[in-house]
Amino acid sequence: MSKDFILPDIGEGIVECEIVEWLVAEGDSVKEDQPICDVMTDKALVQIPAVHDGVISKLYYAKGDIAKVHAPLFAMDVDGEAPSQSVETAEDAPARPTPQTSTSGTQLEDFILPDIGEGIVECEIVEWLVSEGDEIIEDQAVCDVMTDKALVQIPAKYTGKVEKLYYKKGDIAAVHSPLFQMSIAGQSAEPDVSSAVVKAQSNAANKPAEKTAPKVEKQLNKKAVASPAVRRKARELDVDLTQVPGSGKNGRIYKQDIEDFLNQAPSQVVSQDTTAKASSSTSVGGSRVEPIKGIKAAMAKQMVASVSTIPHFTFCDEIDLTKLIAMRSELKEQYKQQGVKLTMMPFFIKALSLAIKQFPVLNSQVNDDCSELTYFDDHNIGMAVDSKIGLLVPNIKSCQSKSIVDVANEVTRLTEAARDGRVSPDDLKGGTISISNIGAIGGTIATPIINKPEVAIVALGKLQHLPRFDEKGNVISAAIMQVSWSGDHRVIDGGTIARFNNLWKSYLEDPAKMMMAMS
Repeated sequence: MSKDFILPDIGEGIVECEIVEWLVAEGDSVKEDQPICDVMTDKALVQIPAVHDGVISKLYYAKGDIAKVHAPLFAMDVDGEAPSQSVETAEDAPARPTPQTSTSGTQLEDFILPDIGEGIVECEIVEWLVSEGDEIIEDQAVCDVMTDKALVQIPAKYTGKVEKLYYKKGDIAAVHSPLFQMSIAGQSAEPDVSSAVVKAQSNAANKPAEKTAPKVEKQLNKKAVASPAVRRKARELDVDLTQVPGSGKNGRIYKQDIEDFLNQAPSQVVSQDTTAKASSSTSVGGSRVEPIKGIKAAMAKQMVASVSTIPHFTFCDEIDLTKLIAMRSELKEQYKQQGVKLTMMPFFIKALSLAIKQFPVLNSQVNDDCSELTYFDDHNIGMAVDSKIGLLVPNIKSCQSKSIVDVANEVTRLTEAARDGRVSPDDLKGGTISISNIGAIGGTIATPIINKPEVAIVALGKLQHLPRFDEKGNVISAAIMQVSWSGDHRVIDGGTIARFNNLWKSYLEDPAKMMMAMS
């Protein structure tokens, strides 16, 4: 069967590349991972390998052509599968799936799962929001999928009718593969579509079609919105999530909601078998194995990559926030009436951006072999959020050009989205330095792990009212916060981080100085 190779993401922000050299010709037999061609982006020369054993049936571009990311690059007959009769020409290379035709003459089209985040190649089907046979409209939510970074909702591209769901709930769907099939409203079969193209598309649909689930029953009145971990807990306890009131945004259900529901009406939701299973699980010497996947797995890989390649060093200090807290208290209610939630975080972020102006090395990134340092004009400051689905680090873009109110609004938006597990991929990409507010949970000093490829991160400790001496030697109560910096010692030395911290600290301890620096 002839399969199109879709040119994958080859770098952040890269949408096209030049074909420098084809390393194979049409008719050549190739092996998995064999180099097929060299392409040039505006950043680097990249070699594209084969993903299957087989025979090259078509090269869609000539040497020197500009190829589009996410478009077909070449086609090949995969070993072990029946070869196709013919393939499309380069001019006909589809930007989206070629329509198919039903027996009734209605135009059918496969919805191809698009890129849903940098480096994301697959996702878990959390919940289908439609069933086969349902009428849907453009932009209507079709399903929830979970990547290793966030919960993403997939919308329909057209108005029409759902004909086939290629995966069932809990399956793993591959990016750039068909997710579902629909008949498009108001369109009939196009007479000039070649039978060979129809056959190729039909064959391509056969593989995922094997995963098709039985028709999904509609839920009455409400839709249970929950993460895979919550759904797993519900299955273990034999709880019908459609009966559980959710406390999160849009009725999202958390683990605590399930526990509250069980405590209120245990006899209605827990079967005798489940009760016996729960009681037996308390026996001595038992164990439980749980796979590490999703965001937790991604975080584990990221942390290992960071500590194994970056020489960390930590610098700690304390900051007196007495004046800043007083100023925020005066402004809090005033801005609340304007719909602005003024927490302490916007001040930390804005002060950090002001300090970066004088110490741009804190806003840089080093390449893998430590031969180049890239400085960024935009201060995209990330903040670690302890969400229900794991640790997320969305970042506020261009903090250097935002006011404290602008930053406050972004902090509120991103925090709510992260806690709900629905941060957009763009909000997670492009960070240049990070803040971890571990003190919101507890603790004073930490050794934070750098969010690679950034070069620094700061952990904020909990706020404490402690005795300190004033200028006259009198003991006073001061609002003290411990801060812990981790820096990349290949790029930043101790003196640099100390001077940078002193400037950041001065802005926070003397808000008037921060206001003057913003003018």
